[in-house]
Amino acid sequence: MRLGYYTDYSEETAAFASETGFTSLELSAWPDSAINPDKVSEARLEAILADLQQRDIEISALGYYPNYLAPEAEERAESKRYFLKVLDLAQRMGVSVVCTFVGRNPYCTVEENMGPFQELFTEFCQEAEERGLRIAIENCPMVELKTGHSINLAFSPEIWDQMFELVPSPALGIEMDPSHMVWQGIDYIQAIRDYGERIYHVHAKDMEIRRDVLQRVGILGQSFGDVFGLGHGWRRGRAPGWGEVDWQAFISALIEVGYEGNIDIEHEDDVLAFSELRDFEADMESSIVMAYGREHKGLLLGYQTLAPLIPGHQRK
Repeated sequence: MRLGYYTDYSEETAAFASETGFTSLELSAWPDSAINPDKVSEARLEAILADLQQRDIEISALGYYPNYLAPEAEERAESKRYFLKVLDLAQRMGVSVVCTFVGRNPYCTVEENMGPFQELFTEFCQEAEERGLRIAIENCPMVELKTGHSINLAFSPEIWDQMFELVPSPALGIEMDPSHMVWQGIDYIQAIRDYGERIYHVHAKDMEIRRDVLQRVGILGQSFGDVFGLGHGWRRGRAPGWGEVDWQAFISALIEVGYEGNIDIEHEDDVLAFSELRDFEADMESSIVMAYGREHKGLLLGYQTLAPLIPGHQRK
């Protein structure tokens, strides 16, 4: 089990990761990333792989998180086309896991979204199986602050059961992030125990619950004015060790169920990344990776929290 973080590739990023002691990276594969499969050359891929190999950094997964079930047909078609290219890219790079969302039409119920999910992900999983790949779905509901619309289906064990029943492919699994379960009131330790064989990747992100704000705005979040960063006013992502996740219990549960993948920090700490976010607009997931990935304090603190808890991890 290696420790790393989710980021876009650059030589500077690889150097920082290596100098800090990280030995894993989930690489962004978004269209504006360094490894856009429509644009990146074989020579460039070979150089990236060689750079990471000589630093003993393993690529744990490729990350691309669009809304495949969006109401707009053009958006659905393009995200599907591009995801298949990401699967090809993973095969070219020798990376066995691709992390993503399911997406959701926010104007339909969860039940109404399951049919389109089944049709699309049956095809995706067939493509993944043919390439020897696995698809890890992150458990983030992606709730928009002011509308309350959710644009990712796979946010609870109840829904996972339906997903795995409708698409029984062994290529389909979960990217487990405990932070999303904290604020939803879901037991993330029990979820690990119940779905251990389906956990194909892990995001390490903490969650701070601001109870002074919560008691005023309620669980639906702030209704007026701007909210800084990615939270809903009363909840916000933090670096591992700065929120409410019990990381000892979390990692212990992963070991207990036989998880053999890596743990990659997903840095979305609004407090520690404040200086990088003053002019930040989260228009898509890739921009979040770009903005937060430049901020090293959260990654360093996350490393210091998690490295001592991972058996066999060699700290620097």
